[in-house]
Amino acid sequence: MKDQGRSKRKRTGGRRKPSRNKKRYQLGREPAATTVGEPRFQIIDSRGNNEKVRALSTNVAQVADGSDVTQADIEGVFDNPSNVNYARRNIITKGSIIDTSAGRARVTSRPGQDGQVNAVVVDEE
Repeated sequence: MKDQGRSKRKRTGGRRKPSRNKKRYQLGREPAATTVGEPRFQIIDSRGNNEKVRALSTNVAQVADGSDVTQADIEGVFDNPSNVNYARRNIITKGSIIDTSAGRARVTSRPGQDGQVNAVVVDEE
């Protein structure tokens, strides 16, 4: 989410004057909105001498079932608690339930931040 900075108004409704301009570390960016499809990645500079790898789209996931981890193909997004429309648009975020070749799994990583999808198999009820 883009950083909008501090509010221009106080709680009482009075104006608050900005003490300084925005700094580079307050920079906000658009969300990655990782979709299901052919793998596409984007490298982004982050704070310090580091880089972030954004997954713009991906079709593989590391799925853990107990102690063994397998690489599975993502077939689609079943449910996304963060946003109802994300499931319709096949957008993967942390916490979303995805259909994989290894069964339904819940995403535990942040694909827009670290570029990979790690998931844990959920029990079917």
